[in-house]
Amino acid sequence: MKFRLAAASMLCLLMGAGSASAQEVGEVGVDWLGNDIIVEAISDPEVQGVTCHVSYFERGLVDRLQKGNWFEDPSDSSISCRQTGPISIGDIDLSKEGEEVFKQGISLIWKQQVVNRIYDKANNTLIYLSHSRQVQDGSAKMAISTVPLYNQEVSWANGKPE
Repeated sequence: MKFRLAAASMLCLLMGAGSASAQEVGEVGVDWLGNDIIVEAISDPEVQGVTCHVSYFERGLVDRLQKGNWFEDPSDSSISCRQTGPISIGDIDLSKEGEEVFKQGISLIWKQQVVNRIYDKANNTLIYLSHSRQVQDGSAKMAISTVPLYNQEVSWANGKPE
């Protein structure tokens, strides 16, 4: 059993490799069961000068024991992204799918909280979408935030898309 738990933990760590890291900046207790709302700051690794703050629900031990479903947190999340310095855009994916900026496990193995960045060329805006990814029964719970680039001094590593 310990081996399986260690292997699952290692898999979750490896699956998170390559994306931005989050820094916890807040934790608010919401009840006596130990449930909390966590707030994390995420810097986009390809877009300097933009920081996203993501909040999500983290179940406490008492809640897990009471309700079962021990190894999973809810899919709910909220996101707000703002310019926090001069904006410099690296080599970003300009497709409609955009690219994954951040992910972290919210269950033992199969469920992840994800932040994707999409560039809206017509409106010169960066869109950040927070959602959960699951193997089956995907969740419709999501949140969105935008960072307009209009009238901003923005440097593009590969030149502004035309």
